[in-house]
Amino acid sequence: MQIAQQVFIVTGGASGLGAATARRLAGMGGKVLIADVQDDAGQALAHAVQGRYVHCDVTREDDAAQAVALALELGPLRGLVNCAGVAPASRTLGKEGPHPLDVFVRTITINLVGSFNMARLAAAAMAKQEALDDGERGVVVHTASVAAYDGQIGQTAYAASKAGIVGMTLPMARDLARDGIRVMTIAPGIFETPMLMGMPEAVRAALGAAVPFPSRLGRPDEFAMLVEAIVTNPMLNGETIRLDGAIRMQPK
Repeated sequence: MQIAQQVFIVTGGASGLGAATARRLAGMGGKVLIADVQDDAGQALAHAVQGRYVHCDVTREDDAAQAVALALELGPLRGLVNCAGVAPASRTLGKEGPHPLDVFVRTITINLVGSFNMARLAAAAMAKQEALDDGERGVVVHTASVAAYDGQIGQTAYAASKAGIVGMTLPMARDLARDGIRVMTIAPGIFETPMLMGMPEAVRAALGAAVPFPSRLGRPDEFAMLVEAIVTNPMLNGETIRLDGAIRMQPK
């Protein structure tokens, strides 16, 4: 699929990996709808990339439906990149007692249910569109994490949510194959996200040094580069790609 003149929704597109993806897709000539809850940042970026912004809580059916409807105003919807998510830290049993249930539920709801919510509604719109020359109608790209495989201490909720995304990738791709819609997932390692960049420089350096090669933190644009590769390569389907410099996370 060519990116130029195609319409893409990027959830969590106001910052971090989502923002880098929005910039790259727009830079390739794509029409981008940024869906986020960070209104000021989202509107500023949408203006910068000549796209559109919509306030969207990915866990809400009406918000997700509105995002899809606004995207369709720009033209046929060809891509959804799910980057919205949260990353709390809490042990199953900590010094103050058991893991708060509401934190676990919120993490699963935003990261996993939110990704599914957006995907099902975007796929419904894509399936009604005319197919491209090769029969493709669209592509969905989810964001998981290496925590799905190497979850660390305090990451039970986060790892479970990301493992769920990995687990639904293949069956979702199989479900949507008859509609010409591909589904892929990226599992990033340690990247320069706003949360990580808030840590002390010495901590960031130590994390980067733990990556075999390149021995540094991943850059958001490198995530966006993989999104571009997935969108443009029609044989990439039903798989999760670790984007991590060969790191395997230790318990803590």
